[in-house]
Amino acid sequence: MAQPAASAYGVIAAGRTREMPTRLLLAVFIGVTAWFLAPGPIPMLWFGLVFLGQGLDWWVFRPFRRDPTLEGRGWRALVPILGMTTNAIVYSGLAIYLWFEGGPAGQIFGLIQVSGSLLHVSYHMNSDKGLLLAGCLPPGAYFLGLPLISAVAEREPRGLLIMIGGVLYLAHLVASVRRMVSQTKHLEAARAEAEAQSARAETASAAKSDFLAVISHEIRTPMNAVISAANLLRRTRLSSDQKEHVGMLLDAGDVLVGLLNDVLDFSKIEAGKMELEAADMPLRPKVAALARLWEPKANAKGVRLHIEVDSEAPEIIRTDPLRLQQILFNLLSNAVKFTREGDITVRVITTGDAGRLAFEVQDSGVGIPADRLEQVFASFEQASVGTTRRYGGTGLGLAISRRLAEVMGGALTVTSVMGEGSLFRLELPVAVAAGDADRAKVVPEGASLQGRHILAAEDHEVNRRILKLLLEPHGCVLTLVENGQEAVEVARIQRFDAILMDMQMPVMDGLDATRGIRAGGANARTPVVALTANAMDTHRAAWAAVGVEAFLTKPIDPELLALTLSRACAEGRKLLAA
Repeated sequence: MAQPAASAYGVIAAGRTREMPTRLLLAVFIGVTAWFLAPGPIPMLWFGLVFLGQGLDWWVFRPFRRDPTLEGRGWRALVPILGMTTNAIVYSGLAIYLWFEGGPAGQIFGLIQVSGSLLHVSYHMNSDKGLLLAGCLPPGAYFLGLPLISAVAEREPRGLLIMIGGVLYLAHLVASVRRMVSQTKHLEAARAEAEAQSARAETASAAKSDFLAVISHEIRTPMNAVISAANLLRRTRLSSDQKEHVGMLLDAGDVLVGLLNDVLDFSKIEAGKMELEAADMPLRPKVAALARLWEPKANAKGVRLHIEVDSEAPEIIRTDPLRLQQILFNLLSNAVKFTREGDITVRVITTGDAGRLAFEVQDSGVGIPADRLEQVFASFEQASVGTTRRYGGTGLGLAISRRLAEVMGGALTVTSVMGEGSLFRLELPVAVAAGDADRAKVVPEGASLQGRHILAAEDHEVNRRILKLLLEPHGCVLTLVENGQEAVEVARIQRFDAILMDMQMPVMDGLDATRGIRAGGANARTPVVALTANAMDTHRAAWAAVGVEAFLTKPIDPELLALTLSRACAEGRKLLAA
């Protein structure tokens, strides 16, 4: 919550306290100089009065130092004004002594001291008219009155001329103060407008995040049914035409999910909320898996896909696997999309720097004009107006990839020749993981769903049917419930090897249900796997806070679901045995 703004008196009180040592040091200099110009007890007496006046100043502004928001009204304003007037009379009063006893040099020094006081008060007190007048009237009276008194007493025009000069000085000072006050008001108005715009932007950002979270959930839920049904259909006996149609469904689903992930990541990067995770990743299997994903589409176009990994590249690297795969996925998607014939080559290259790896995706596609190379990395931009119509896509994938590379501390660049193809090069800082071959295994030894008892909480009837069709063929015993409350009640009376938990459910959501299960009972230490359409980082953090084994998002990846549950069951058995 923003702190209340300080009042004009609060600001002045803080400034007066901060500058008090400077005023006392300056008073020492003025008093010593006055004593040299006109020796006598008056300068020392004057310094003593100044010292007392500063104590008075400290006391009258004390309430405003304690509460800077306190307004100066009524007697609260009268006391500081009287204190300021007293201080101004005393501080500038030495000019009277110097004018009459210090000779020409004393008169000049006295006027300089008074003009300095006027300038100082005008600069620091212009936010309140009462204090400004209290601080300016006494030195102003000295500034004009002393030359006038001399002119009348001595009947010489010299004093009148000095007074006229003083009037001009005061006129310039008044104009400067008015300009300063006006500029201060403009600055305060601009700051208030900037703060209001910032608040509106934060509200809009929060609304956008909420909107994206809702849209993500609502899109992923039906997408889960579509993609899961297509995966299940692919397992049945199909004709060649039917297989082709199912493949089209799955390809379209992959594109939609990829686009959804890109939009969410773009929003997080724009909001400065992108969080990276560091994990060990087997390099060669991951690159090969990405290539296998795109190889059928490349082959269907008559394009050959090659993988080249430097022999000196490490077996296992520590990076953010999800983001690295997302960048390479987008680069391969781009290469396949724009290559009609020839070759696409994916290379992993050691750069000579032990802390960096380079990933290159080279194609023999249409190429990019030299003047459009950087534009392909702009959000929702492509190399030409007809690109979207001819090849499809939003132009967001490469923008996301470059921003992700930068967030990860790397860089994504491109070189291209029209008609000959393009080369995208990703350089990233990575750590070489100190592991053995066992760490690169995809499935840990003994991990299986055969005979395992799985509890699944899912409120959507179609999704429960999909889970049943996906998991029961693996030989597990599946117990389905419709909300978190039912999950907690079932978990109290039956032991499970793993628990699948949705997030948004009626009666009790998945987070509260997980807390309830963790509170005690037979399944207090049973691994819980989050399976949800809520895929933003805030949701991941919420699940991590309740201690889940893994976080899976919808649409369901059948292989990843089975693998994750197998691992969770294996870990649960280890904990039970321990």
